[in-house]
Amino acid sequence: MFTLYPAHQRGHAQHGWLESWHSFSFGDYYDPKKMGFASLRVINDDYIAPNAGFPTHPHRDMEIITYVLSGTLAHKDSMGNGSLIQAGDVQKMSAGTGIQHSEFNPSSDTPVHLLQIWIQPDQHGITPSYAQQNFSAQDKQNKFCLIAAPDGAPILLHQDVKLYAANLSSGSELTYQFSPARSGYLHVATGSIMINDMTLNAGDAVTIEDTTSITISTNDEAEILLFDIHPVTQ
Repeated sequence: MFTLYPAHQRGHAQHGWLESWHSFSFGDYYDPKKMGFASLRVINDDYIAPNAGFPTHPHRDMEIITYVLSGTLAHKDSMGNGSLIQAGDVQKMSAGTGIQHSEFNPSSDTPVHLLQIWIQPDQHGITPSYAQQNFSAQDKQNKFCLIAAPDGAPILLHQDVKLYAANLSSGSELTYQFSPARSGYLHVATGSIMINDMTLNAGDAVTIEDTTSITISTNDEAEILLFDIHPVTQ
């Protein structure tokens, strides 16, 4: 079963320095039918203006993933980490017992475009941790690249979720097999794709339930994220 979530039906916030599209309820946007999908709680499609960003603020008990699509994001946190996150980079913070961090676009003329993803962890009160990994275009080209998972992935998640990314070139086709009792959430970051006779454009998403296999194709170029997820929050 497939349920389409069109991009234009997402929540929208325009703060001048930040334009954000919310796939699920977040901030001032509230829809009781869009409180997340299983343990996936937030996908914010953010555009941060040059010389602007989020001041220091706290988080706890959440797996927070930053997936940069274009531009550069400067990060600092209370764990002592300071880094630049650029296109192709994926950053994860396990907030656990509590962290504080800031995110800033250091460019004087180029916006940064990113996806911020929150996943509810399978346990509370863990020791906070940080990870950052670059995934090249070749790593993701016309294949599902495992980004994060509870084990066997470059980035560790404290939840029963596997996050894949793929860059599709025009005319390509990908198939993904789900194990029994698993579900999926597919988000189109850029471009457009076809999945089982449905067309999805940038910002669109689809939930995948009671389905063992999907086939994705494109006549364009596209970047997608696929969450292979246990259907019940841990």
